[in-house]
Amino acid sequence: MRITDLEKQVGDFSLHIKDLEIEEGHIYGFIGGNGSGKTTAAKLIMDILKPDKGKISYEGMELKDITMTAQRPYLLHSSVYENLIYPLKIRKRKPDREKTDRLLEEFGLLDKKNQYARSLSSGEQQKLSLLRALIFQPKLIIIDETLSNMDPESVEKFENRILEEQKKDPVTWIIISHRLSQIYKLCDRVCFFYKGQVIAEGKKEEVLFENKDERIRKFVSKELIQRESEV
Repeated sequence: MRITDLEKQVGDFSLHIKDLEIEEGHIYGFIGGNGSGKTTAAKLIMDILKPDKGKISYEGMELKDITMTAQRPYLLHSSVYENLIYPLKIRKRKPDREKTDRLLEEFGLLDKKNQYARSLSSGEQQKLSLLRALIFQPKLIIIDETLSNMDPESVEKFENRILEEQKKDPVTWIIISHRLSQIYKLCDRVCFFYKGQVIAEGKKEEVLFENKDERIRKFVSKELIQRESEV
């Protein structure tokens, strides 16, 4: 997928991505401060927002091959199980009940399988949203701060599950997070957003720790100091 001369004005905020290629089979991290353009870029990729200028070339990928999970997930007015298998039903794929039950059990939702999905806690709703993406198996998965309200044990489980799935059957991921440690653990490539622009893209070590751009160095230093204070 390639993004070229993309521009979008949202209120007072302006996004401009000159040239960005998302290569197949990699886990990309979109990182940067609040309001830097990460989520706006994801919504443009998903066609939730329309660009004012420029284009996104999906290069053989269709929008139906992309799924996005958000910090506040969209859930149907139905049970946990019906929400989980919904992407399979609309594509007329038969759900594997053994697999779905195993995933629900692993992440503590099996006993809530028949419960109304919107009655779950915010962290549980995020779990369900991520499990739905894993069951769906699209070509591109975008995770927008979806791990933010989960307990640390569940976050670690999902991080490990993402890495396991990527080893078995690689797809393309875009992980949007303000957590430097999470981006570093999961991603092999990083796009650094600053005031509506991608000011660096490349291997995670090169962008986060070898780049001499003061804006990036300041962000990384702040995140490292904050992490040390939390330990």
